[in-house]
Amino acid sequence: MQIKLLIMDAREKKQLLLDSRYLRMTQIWAENSYCRRRQVGALLVKDKMIISDGYNGTPAGFENVCEEDGVDRSKPYVLHAEANAITKVARSNNSSEGATLYVTTSPCMECSKLIIQAGIKRVVFGEYYRMHDGVDLLCRAGIEVIHLWKRGDEYQVVAITNDNSESHYREVEKYMASC
Repeated sequence: MQIKLLIMDAREKKQLLLDSRYLRMTQIWAENSYCRRRQVGALLVKDKMIISDGYNGTPAGFENVCEEDGVDRSKPYVLHAEANAITKVARSNNSSEGATLYVTTSPCMECSKLIIQAGIKRVVFGEYYRMHDGVDLLCRAGIEVIHLWKRGDEYQVVAITNDNSESHYREVEKYMASC
């Protein structure tokens, strides 16, 4: 399998422009996180309107310290950006049914389960999480998953991840290293 950039029509180019803008916004939103290891941001968008947002961090009322003292790992109760965005919309009058989730890093398995149950139909992310099982689950559920890669000042569609095999991830990594 070879990874190549997609040839897009005008509608797809307009969607890529919107996707790129929202993904840039997730990177800025991630700066709200107090986590030292990794800052992740998420936006939930429906009908070109942001209906929820989230970043990784501790639950409301907890001190904003994500990592355990002297250990390079997150505390077990730290919420992921996706989970924060989904639970936030659940507390509002909005519905995530049919929405797009933009997130700086691909969702983990636990967040992918929430995405499926929340009725989100599309996920756009900027970089792969260390494990791919969340993306695999989303693909299996029929959710459109798009990986955009920032090259210079613009985003490119690296892959629409309907092939969730391990060879796909190796090809994406090889492609990105060659650019």
